[in-house]
Amino acid sequence: MNSLLEPGMLVRHPQEPDWGLGQVQSNIGGRVTVNFEHRGKVVIDGRWVELRLVFGTGAD
Repeated sequence: MNSLLEPGMLVRHPQEPDWGLGQVQSNIGGRVTVNFEHRGKVVIDGRWVELRLVFGTGAD
């Protein structure tokens, strides 16, 4: 799933719900950079974390 993520898409980190909603900044070679509302910019290794895509407003 992470391979389908593109800049601008909204995601959540499944193990870090307190980070809030995140916006994908880049996805290069399995490393996804996400700017989370309560954590800031984080680089996620897609081999270990499967980010959850958020549809609509993100109020899920």
